[in-house]
Amino acid sequence: MPMNEERPDFWTCIWRGWRGKCPRCGEGTLFSSFLKMRSHCPVCDLGLEPYRADDAPAYFTIFIVGHIVVPMVLAFEKYGSEPPLWLHAALWLPLSVGLALFLLPRIKGAVIALLWAHRIAAPKPSTGSFDPSA
Repeated sequence: MPMNEERPDFWTCIWRGWRGKCPRCGEGTLFSSFLKMRSHCPVCDLGLEPYRADDAPAYFTIFIVGHIVVPMVLAFEKYGSEPPLWLHAALWLPLSVGLALFLLPRIKGAVIALLWAHRIAAPKPSTGSFDPSA
């Protein structure tokens, strides 16, 4: 797409990223496997390599899962007549893992779309040599 062509609005980009689709065209996929990002969109050829999500999706996923699971654990402990620890483990571990596995690729796609929508590309690595004495 040419640079002067109109971009989709912010929320459309985020929604496309949440669904794992290209933020520009909404048709190509962002991921070639569970969390491996493609280098470019197979439909519109948008270069996706400069938009690296890094650790942000993991932090946001932990934050969201924690805010969902911890209140449930506390309520279960308070109103559940002090259930045994094995019951807590049997309930909350699968729920936490399941939520994390469900949310992580969606949040990563949304973060990539957010970076693209705001044109926040990762800086290109410098090609010069590193001189520790300088």
